[in-house]
Amino acid sequence: MSEASNRTKDSPWWKGVTRYQWLVLLIASLGWIFDIFEGQIFVTSMNEMMASLLPPDVPADKRDGVAKIALGVFLVGGAVGGVFFGMLSDRIGRARTMVITILVYSIFTCMTAFAQEAWQVIVLRFFVAMGVGGEWAVASAMVAEVFPKWARVRSLGIFHATSTLGSYLAIAAGAFIVGNPALNTEAIPDLNWRLAFGIGVLPALLTIWIRVKLKEPESWKKAREIAKTDPTKRTGRIGDLFKGELRRRTLVGVALAAIGLATFWGVKIYGRNLMRSAAEREVISLNEGSMIDNAAALEANFSEIKKTEMKGHFLAMTGGLLGMLAFGPISERIGRRGAFSFFFVGGFVSSALLFGWFTERGIAFYWWALPIFGFLVSGIHAGYAIYFPELFPSRLRGTGGGFCFNMGRIIAAPVLFLTAWMQQSMGFTTNQVAAWLSGFFLLGLLIVKYAPETEGEELPE
Repeated sequence: MSEASNRTKDSPWWKGVTRYQWLVLLIASLGWIFDIFEGQIFVTSMNEMMASLLPPDVPADKRDGVAKIALGVFLVGGAVGGVFFGMLSDRIGRARTMVITILVYSIFTCMTAFAQEAWQVIVLRFFVAMGVGGEWAVASAMVAEVFPKWARVRSLGIFHATSTLGSYLAIAAGAFIVGNPALNTEAIPDLNWRLAFGIGVLPALLTIWIRVKLKEPESWKKAREIAKTDPTKRTGRIGDLFKGELRRRTLVGVALAAIGLATFWGVKIYGRNLMRSAAEREVISLNEGSMIDNAAALEANFSEIKKTEMKGHFLAMTGGLLGMLAFGPISERIGRRGAFSFFFVGGFVSSALLFGWFTERGIAFYWWALPIFGFLVSGIHAGYAIYFPELFPSRLRGTGGGFCFNMGRIIAAPVLFLTAWMQQSMGFTTNQVAAWLSGFFLLGLLIVKYAPETEGEELPE
């Protein structure tokens, strides 16, 4: 008797899921966890990195602008890698391509530990991002194809939500490695952030397990065999994404991804800065009346301030974890379009309030505000893992998902370059920029109107 025949209407979603299907989810999630770690380790260390690589007379806002350029280049690299490796996975297989992407992001993250100039970091971030962008496209397609219909949405929601664990690893590295001045030596005064990047080579070990345990999905094998006899069913062709009904699906997917990525890199990651600023204000307040100037007081309390910043990052990411886990059940109740709309409205309201009006609150306020903020601005990201595989047939699933998610990076990258210019040339603060960018969530509501509803449908073949 099959797994499906053992199920009833009231069966839990996981009933009937095989051991191998759980293994696929575990391995795909581990690749995604380390993928996110490689991206987020820069976020948790960029203040210290830029301070050590740029001349000491460069002010903090200028350093932040250079970091934003690196973030923009990261988005471009992710787009290139996502499209390329997504196509490759449709042609040579999901498992083999996943190995390549993990090796790429692991090796280039480790190489960043040896950078001597800011421009070297920017170049290396491009190559790290190629592997990062490619891994997501391949892993999400594989999970979607291996899991049965009744468990697909929840498994993909879990897959994408595990990204938070990668952020937790980066936060821990930021708090205990980057934020630990005791690690620095006279010979290497900036050893702390370099060590954080050096451990980025460890995910390469995962590729051995992938090669031993994973096999290609049956739907991919079938699509490859059909492609051998029918030229109109070729695998991994970008041009086919713009033919017939697929054109609208592709454009909608790209637009949805652009909204989420622009707001993640331009809004979400700066939630932690609110906590850091609150900690700095607290130090300055306690320093009033002493003979020590504020700059010296802040430097003396660097480790505690950094840990408070990482707590803010942790709170926002934890809220994001819950939001991504919630997207699947919400989308099963009100549909994919309804779920995207819910999180777009929530993302706009929470971001506009937090960065527009509530920027000078105390640490206690952010303990509860940041999880709510993270929940509402991050839930849509699980939607990409759930929705994009449902838009495309097996022969184009890796190509389509990779193209949508990563062309969204290409569109989002100029937004970050623009915000860097706003800070460097126009004097905007980080909070002001984040408040303005929250308006992108409202644009998402317009895009959803054109999105096809896929709730309850089988994956297209």
